Amino acid sequence: MAAAVPAAAGSGASRGRRSAATETAWGGWGGRPRPGNILLQLRQGQLTGRGLIRAVQEISPLLSMEAMAFVTEERKLTQETTYPNTYIFDLFGGVDLLVEILMRPTISIRGQKLKISDEMSKDCLSILYNTCVCEMIRLDEVPNLSTLVSNFDQQQLANFCRILAVTISEMDTGNDDKHTLLAKNAQQKKSLSLGPSAAEINQASIVFPPPGASEENGLPHTSTRTQLPQSMKIMHEIMYKLEVLYVLCVLLMGRQRNQVHRMIAEFKLIPGLNNLFDKLIWRKHSASALVLHGHNQNCDCSPDITLKIQFLRLLQSFSDHHENKYLLLNNQELNELSAISLKANIPEVEAVLNTDRSLVCDGKRGLLTRLLQVMKKEPAESSFRFWQARAVESFLRGTTSYADQMFLLKRGLLEHILYCIVDSECKSRDVLQSYFDLLGELMKFNVDAFKRFNKYINTDAKFQVFLKQINSSLVDSNMLVRCVTLSLDRFENQVDMKVAEVLSECRLLAYISQVPTQMSFLFRLINIIHVQTLTQENVSCLNTSLVILMLARRKERLPLYLRLLQRMEHSKKYPGFLLNNFHNLLRFWQQHYLHKDKDSTCLENSSCISFSYWKETVSILLNPDRQSPSALVSYIEEPYMDIDRDFTEE
Repeated sequence: MAAAVPAAAGSGASRGRRSAATETAWGGWGGRPRPGNILLQLRQGQLTGRGLIRAVQEISPLLSMEAMAFVTEERKLTQETTYPNTYIFDLFGGVDLLVEILMRPTISIRGQKLKISDEMSKDCLSILYNTCVCEMIRLDEVPNLSTLVSNFDQQQLANFCRILAVTISEMDTGNDDKHTLLAKNAQQKKSLSLGPSAAEINQASIVFPPPGASEENGLPHTSTRTQLPQSMKIMHEIMYKLEVLYVLCVLLMGRQRNQVHRMIAEFKLIPGLNNLFDKLIWRKHSASALVLHGHNQNCDCSPDITLKIQFLRLLQSFSDHHENKYLLLNNQELNELSAISLKANIPEVEAVLNTDRSLVCDGKRGLLTRLLQVMKKEPAESSFRFWQARAVESFLRGTTSYADQMFLLKRGLLEHILYCIVDSECKSRDVLQSYFDLLGELMKFNVDAFKRFNKYINTDAKFQVFLKQINSSLVDSNMLVRCVTLSLDRFENQVDMKVAEVLSECRLLAYISQVPTQMSFLFRLINIIHVQTLTQENVSCLNTSLVILMLARRKERLPLYLRLLQRMEHSKKYPGFLLNNFHNLLRFWQQHYLHKDKDSTCLENSSCISFSYWKETVSILLNPDRQSPSALVSYIEEPYMDIDRDFTEE
């Protein structure tokens, strides 16, 4: 018997009978097969088993993104819409039907268990996504949603999470141009005028109970420590966990992030994941047990691999710029952080003092320590290295904490990173970028970290390999360059024998301290980015170049650096090309950061330079007075001046 499922708000059931004209519109898209009869048979329950699977597979390509683009171009409709066949599909009850199929595990019989096939699930979810289901299912309009969910069995709950993931995710057009900061800013301006999206409304419906609902009637929160039935196969267990982790990741990146954080902490999800770490998430499965049909154990589509990646993404989202990150430790490890601060004679981190000890991990090791252990054992070619480094880096991001750094340094993290960068000859750009970012956060302002670096990179040959990796792609390594530059500036202003010793011995600090080195970095950082190609990934190059110039300004050397940039331009036989580009980049910087509180806070916390100083430096550089020795225009010759380009509409 089919499980009771919520009807999609605004779905076909509420839009009346199908007209002959609508049925004509549904069929014959540019000579493509007519799926109307198939959908009618599905609704009447005439198709079951393999016939049902074939029917869904036949409809799926007709509702692909490509098919919808085809309809848009060839069959213009009177009513403008991004997805013209969405209404027609839903009018036939298509959304209701697919939700019902996913929620009733009665498609095929395996032994004594009723189970919907993985292929069927993928096809159903693909159709739901491509028909923009998040615009059609409004969770706040579903009556008794909490009661329905509380009655789901585990497989139904997993399938519900799949539907949920679609309804709370913003649609991705697949257009790379939309990922540029220019396009994102334009989209944000439109969104402000339109109000919250359907996905954001659905997120709020999940996080906040409807009016009149009590805490007791909220969504079920079964303890993660409850043992699953012994008869459940490991593959199914992994798939169920995977769906839930994905939904949590989306919610942690949404507008209700703080509320989701509170709920995750109170329901003790982190201790639960810690207990599952060895038993399920990172256990050694047999190679054949977790391989999907048509794939192998090394395929990224493997449920085992996907679960690990989703788990790491959850840790990254959970730790990033949030004091709840200390829940990843156990009581003993929190005490260790306090002892580190006490020994260094520095105040304890306030977030550590405020951490509710009843909500942290239990057992001999916390989740962060477990992650470090598997990270150091990961093979060189492993695809997990990138995600592991990102998860650990998120723990360090924000205001620099000496205790956090020392906690990780004591566990050999710095030596592991350097081994991967220098000795393992890592070639993956993504992995290298994640390791450089992590290394920068680990070493920033930390004298002990630079001593450890110098001890490991103890020959000129090793140092040259390290520099080669840095210089091979500044987009990947610029965050490390920024952290070392900031650290050098702080160390030079300290009177301490330990610091003086590091300054005199460390190869990396000596290298960065040279003006030609800084100018080489500055020139290349400005040259590899343009306003039209700025993304969330490479905008860090612009901010790193600004850090170099802000520190030069502190030392009253800003005119010198600008004059050297001008000379480097002339040596390349392209006068003005670099400084004009930099001028445009800084104009964009003003538009972008002066309206984004979170980004500006991140810049301030990570650099320990007040945001007002960032703004002042940019204003000085953009000063239109050609007599100012610190203004960019003073170093661009009149014939080559090109600083008033309008990039907002490009």
